[in-house]
Amino acid sequence: MREDIKTALEVLRNGGIILYPTDTIWGLGCDATNPDAVQKIFEIKKRSDNKSMIVLVDHPGRIASYIDEVPEIAFEVIELAESPLTVILEGAKNLAPNVVNQEDKSVGIRVVKEPFCQQLIQQFKRPIVSTSANISGDPSPAIFDDIEPSIMASADYVVKYRQGDLQKAKPSGIIKIGKEGLVKVIRE
Repeated sequence: MREDIKTALEVLRNGGIILYPTDTIWGLGCDATNPDAVQKIFEIKKRSDNKSMIVLVDHPGRIASYIDEVPEIAFEVIELAESPLTVILEGAKNLAPNVVNQEDKSVGIRVVKEPFCQQLIQQFKRPIVSTSANISGDPSPAIFDDIEPSIMASADYVVKYRQGDLQKAKPSGIIKIGKEGLVKVIRE
């Protein structure tokens, strides 16, 4: 795992794209503060520019670096979540503009607990984009072997860690929390 992290860090720092295991499904990732890197992911996925992407952080305390005002309930919900949960919050800052929903300046943020992602983000010292490793509209790959060869070839680095996992994964739950603390379930 150490070599994977070292190589992935080098790729991320150079504006590249990684294919990596997240706390949910395999994802394409890049530096969430680098608009050029984010644009590469949009192109790989053939994804519409008006769709935002999820950002991963390593600790709940990091959320305040990327959101103007974090409602207290957001921290409570994250702490109580028993499975991976993406929280959409308004008032995004310090992120690539193309990661942010331009209508309401919101972004989906997930605090990862998976060891590889957590260590990678801690050492990178910046959030990373997480989006499913597929062409937009196609089914999300539940295991590494489900990833299309064209997606693998488009990544600057394919992480070796957990490639052999056969347990099928699923995407995270998603909720949106408004500035006034109103919670809306987007995906269970």
